[in-house]
Amino acid sequence: MSTETRTASPGPAADVQERHVYEAHRVGLPPLGKYLRDAWRRRQFAREMSRTELRAQHFDTALGQLWLVLNPLLLTLVYFVLVDILRHGTRGPVFFAHLMIGLFAFHFFSQAVQQGTKSVVSAGKLILNTAFPRVLLPVSSVQSAFLRFLPTLPIYAVVHIATGLPVGPELLWAIPVFALLALFALGMTMLLSAIQVYFRDVSSFLPYVMRIWMYGSPVLYYLDEVPQRLRWVIALNPLAPTLGAWSQVFTEGKAPSAGLLAMGFAWGVGSLLVGGLFFISREREFAVRL
Repeated sequence: MSTETRTASPGPAADVQERHVYEAHRVGLPPLGKYLRDAWRRRQFAREMSRTELRAQHFDTALGQLWLVLNPLLLTLVYFVLVDILRHGTRGPVFFAHLMIGLFAFHFFSQAVQQGTKSVVSAGKLILNTAFPRVLLPVSSVQSAFLRFLPTLPIYAVVHIATGLPVGPELLWAIPVFALLALFALGMTMLLSAIQVYFRDVSSFLPYVMRIWMYGSPVLYYLDEVPQRLRWVIALNPLAPTLGAWSQVFTEGKAPSAGLLAMGFAWGVGSLLVGGLFFISREREFAVRL
């Protein structure tokens, strides 16, 4: 954003007039090394924004944390009943555990993307009055979604043990698998939050997109249950390999297959690169479009 200042002819102070002209930068990338170092140095800024957002949602109260758990838990119960009815009562407790941990993970992704998409537009005054790497805005939204995800893990742990699923070192694979999910969520959040600046209706469509996306992901079913004629849906779904690996870790108690990890890594890193570069290249003209 450039500023042009014009001053009237010399005279009394009251006669001095200034006009500021704001113009958009030409789209382009800043020096990435300096930008990333600055973002890392200001990472506390993202953490504080995340905490502020959570406090506004009463995350620091017992009832607030209880609702964070009850919402996906009730969804799990509803979907389990529906799927069990459709499958004529053939679904058992192991599938309930698969459904729960899958919905918890998808809920994290959905919340991160939906909240993050609005992060730039909703921070208009902050952007106009404060100098900081704007990429910290979608980063803070993903951090908030992660903090909302954490309270669901103890609930799942009870179900995991109650259903007799294996408990062993293989469960540690959940950490890198979740990291791939978080990478993809961050990339999508950066991409969509930048697009939202230009097309303000994007966030209105996201709830419907997320619902359809969940139906096309191995959450309400196992990955290996997908019929051959619908395999193309799974092949086009960036979340399918990561959520498939996620289920293998928890419900099968084994390391995820190398193929699923490779595809999840490709989608995660690719999303981060595309979303990050697009966001940073457009960042300098956000102020004049908000």
